[in-house]
Amino acid sequence: MAEGRASETPTRDVLEPRPLIEGAQSAESLTGSLLRPIERKAGRVWWALFFLTLGGTGLFGLAITVTLVRGIGAWGNNIPVGWAFGIIDFVWWIGFGHAGTLISAILVLFQQKWRASVNRFAEAMTLFAVMQAGLFPLLHLGRPWLFYWLVPYPSTMKVWPQFKSALPWDMVAITTYLLVSLMFWYLGLLPDLASARDRATTPRRQFWYGLFSLGWTGSARHWHHWRTAYLLLAGLATPLVLSVHTIVSFDFAIAQVPGWHSTIFPPYFVAGAIFSGLALVLTLLLPVRGPLGLHHVITNKHVDILTKLLLATGLMVSYGYLQEHFFAWYSGDEYEMAAYAFKRTGTWGWLFWIQMCTNVLVPQLFWFPKLRGNVVVVWFAALAVDVGMWLERFTIIVPSLAHDFLPRSWEHYSPTWVDFGLLFGSMGFFGLLFLLFLKFIPPVPISEVKELHHELDHALREKEA
Repeated sequence: MAEGRASETPTRDVLEPRPLIEGAQSAESLTGSLLRPIERKAGRVWWALFFLTLGGTGLFGLAITVTLVRGIGAWGNNIPVGWAFGIIDFVWWIGFGHAGTLISAILVLFQQKWRASVNRFAEAMTLFAVMQAGLFPLLHLGRPWLFYWLVPYPSTMKVWPQFKSALPWDMVAITTYLLVSLMFWYLGLLPDLASARDRATTPRRQFWYGLFSLGWTGSARHWHHWRTAYLLLAGLATPLVLSVHTIVSFDFAIAQVPGWHSTIFPPYFVAGAIFSGLALVLTLLLPVRGPLGLHHVITNKHVDILTKLLLATGLMVSYGYLQEHFFAWYSGDEYEMAAYAFKRTGTWGWLFWIQMCTNVLVPQLFWFPKLRGNVVVVWFAALAVDVGMWLERFTIIVPSLAHDFLPRSWEHYSPTWVDFGLLFGSMGFFGLLFLLFLKFIPPVPISEVKELHHELDHALREKEA
């Protein structure tokens, strides 16, 4: 019945000439073109970016070393601004990972085929972003070598973590999210690693791709177990989109600090995380699809869909901003009203208004199809959202702590070079991991794209008949 309905009322995607896969393609040509990025030698641009990101990673290592040797005093944190760049960077990076889970897991459950060309980019981005995020709470402990105190293990001294604190919650959320994302990503890689193994021309490549493909043969039994496990992991990963950033929002919502104690934080943080993650997907995807020769599978149709999702989540975030300030006024609490007034007009008020421009006004460009189809506009808009979401975390954390209940305790905050080193160094480390991913792992799922190609061909043949 499903096939009959599809043939009687084909969707717009089917009626259009291969909107998700362009050109005259076959299964063999798709396999060859999607494996070409890892089979050819790295070019000058790749090496230039590699050494640039390697330098950023070195800066990251230097900033971490200074932090470990001198302690948190090397940062700009003070009293009362005990949280600053460390937690800002943590919330910023953990938010980027949510688009990967959205595109990879949730859209699997909803059987959205367009995800096939972009899900591996999003999944890799999730892993690398969560790796960055996990480092900052550990460094913020002051004594990160004692991080295991956060784990509820059967200690002989009967010393347990403080379960009323949000810090053990973050520990559980991050490790769970990282492990599930890693399993989901690696499971999806198995068929493509086997394809790379079968086409490898050197013994070394055959060995390594054969080792990590875990003996995949493509038999019906393998495919049956693979699809079952993939669906189960997608179902397991889907609640993490809501739970992980909800728990992160509790770092603030359970406090009494003016500007933090709000029940809107959990949905507001989740929407903001997906919003920033979609922006980063576009920021990374658009510059690499040309050099990697992926225009035929990452088409303007994909860009159009991603920008529409960015617009939708941007509207949710805008609603959250409106409700934040409305609730502060409607509560009649003088401390809440003063905290939000300081955000708008205080020392860092200019950052707040830049945030409003990038996160509220810029996504409104995507109401217009011509702008959604302009790759340059989309890339700069996505980059602006990436910056704006970091500024959002800054305006949530620093102004609220700098101006709390007692004017006598108010203090100005200024970051140090170590703070900036950790921020830009983590970007370099993220970029280095992403470049290595593009060089050694098929960036687009070959098996899923070939399945989509077969379905489109079948639907077009039925339509012509």
